[in-house]
Amino acid sequence: MPRNMPHPATLAAQALGWTDATTGAVVMPLHTATTFERDADNQYRRGRVYGRADNPSYDQPEALITALEGGAASLLFSSGMAAATAVFLSLPLGAHVIAPRIMYWALRRWIMMQAERGVLTADFVDATSLDAIRAAVQPGRTQLIWLETPANPTWSISDIAGAAQLARQAGAILAVDSTTATPVLTQPLALGADIVMHSATKYLNGHSDVIAGSLTGARRDALWERLVATRGGNGATLGSLEAYLLLRGMRTLYPRVERACRSAQRIAEALAGHAHVEAVLYPGLPDHPGHAIAAQQMTGGFGGMLSVRVKGGEAAAIAAAARVELWKRATSLGGVESLMEHRASVEGPGTPVPADLLRLSVGIEDPDDLIADIEAALTR
Repeated sequence: MPRNMPHPATLAAQALGWTDATTGAVVMPLHTATTFERDADNQYRRGRVYGRADNPSYDQPEALITALEGGAASLLFSSGMAAATAVFLSLPLGAHVIAPRIMYWALRRWIMMQAERGVLTADFVDATSLDAIRAAVQPGRTQLIWLETPANPTWSISDIAGAAQLARQAGAILAVDSTTATPVLTQPLALGADIVMHSATKYLNGHSDVIAGSLTGARRDALWERLVATRGGNGATLGSLEAYLLLRGMRTLYPRVERACRSAQRIAEALAGHAHVEAVLYPGLPDHPGHAIAAQQMTGGFGGMLSVRVKGGEAAAIAAAARVELWKRATSLGGVESLMEHRASVEGPGTPVPADLLRLSVGIEDPDDLIADIEAALTR
């Protein structure tokens, strides 16, 4: 590593500058071994025992995520859900947790299912309000405050530093799903969080060809050891090829996210006040309720995600989505291609998502083309 620590964009582009010790290759080799040989005296001095926990393909991507997040260590998982649920499964049985009302729907549903089984107890709150989080804290029982900011799919903003203070006062940990912000825009650990989680499927990979997740810890403490054990014990491990592709994707993380942010800002401004748009939900707009906090804790942009509420309700929103030509009607986010989705249809009955909402994941295409396409779909 150079004497002066490079900018994070340089660390990402060069994948920490690692080269293969044997060949000098600047691209990480793909390790597919599932088991490793003992020394003659029955020891494992090379540090590898079995591929589920000791995969060499994890070393470089985990180290890069750790460097970008400013953490002590990172773990790769087989999916974002595997990473997120590992945090909850590492808590004491019956632990009380606080989570946002607006969050990734599959994780919200999973938490509710665990609460029904008695694995944990949960309160879902307006996570944009520190007062609401404070009111939900149960002294001596609350073990975890979970945030997602910006929160999918309304892109509401939570105050990470304020929530971290509440967690410390309660003796709880603060975990932040920073999938949308990415380490390019926000470093939750620097704001006081204990754990930062990514659905690495999204922006970290950025090419819609890998399912992966990650956790990064502020400390290698007892909680971190439980997370390590949970990953291995549950078999929630990533394949070697997926680790390889994830690292490849992270090398272009900064230019991809920076371009998506610029384009999303332009699209949000172009659609705000459109005759067929009820509202544009994007933290980069000054009238967004979370704009001020987002400006404090997000640097370099407000993300590549926005949502549009279409005048005319659900039918008008679905009809507009049917008419786009460049935007792809698909779930997920964070890829190089721009995606559009009628989100309430995905989440189903009981969703808090408005029926007239279209979720937009802005890729790296020319923003004028994307604006023209969605405006034509809205006005036809």
